[in-house]
Amino acid sequence: MNAYDPLRDLERFANNLFEGARRGPRRMPMDLYRDGDQYVLTADLPGIDPESVDVELDGQLLTIRAERTVPAGDDKTWITRERESGTFLRQLSLGQGIDTDGISAEYRNGVLTVTLPVSDRAKSRKVAVKTGDDQPALRVEEKEPAAVTA
Repeated sequence: MNAYDPLRDLERFANNLFEGARRGPRRMPMDLYRDGDQYVLTADLPGIDPESVDVELDGQLLTIRAERTVPAGDDKTWITRERESGTFLRQLSLGQGIDTDGISAEYRNGVLTVTLPVSDRAKSRKVAVKTGDDQPALRVEEKEPAAVTA
């Protein structure tokens, strides 16, 4: 059993005090990577009610919002409460190279996965180099060396 540590209690009290003063949405941890012709965004949202998860696209602005509520009950005495509650928010500005009509999202096992396909015009492609029918692709002209005068 651990010995009583008054500094730990003071630290916990101070953290709760400052955390309680924090207003507004919290950030959610996320990863973003490219996999072939799509980008994949994964965001950790454990304990979130799937009905509260909202993914919205407004022009090129992608907004992810979710809500975690604390179980109600005035008769509870919290011993420790480390899981954040409230609104979680993340916004990303998408470039022109994303096929916004093909964006999809799935929430499974506490992880939100948003798939962002690359638009056809942004995909890498080979550009054909044309030459005229009667002209060679490379023209080399030889010139007489210039005379050197003293």
